Amino acid sequence: MFVDFREPPPPPPPWRPKPRDPRPQLTPRQQNALAAIIGVNVLLLLIAPIGGATVIQAISALFR
Repeated sequence: MFVDFREPPPPPPPWRPKPRDPRPQLTPRQQNALAAIIGVNVLLLLIAPIGGATVIQAISALFR
């Protein structure tokens, strides 16, 4: 077996990521459901701290 050391071996081919499959689009019904979920979360984001403060005040009033 003969190994030629006169020239360096060729470089390996560059790494390429696998092509992605196109994601399926949301149906209009799924879009409406997602919008409703996001809307409820934003509403709760604004209302929940007020409710949490009320609960904390009620608990502190019990121990006074």
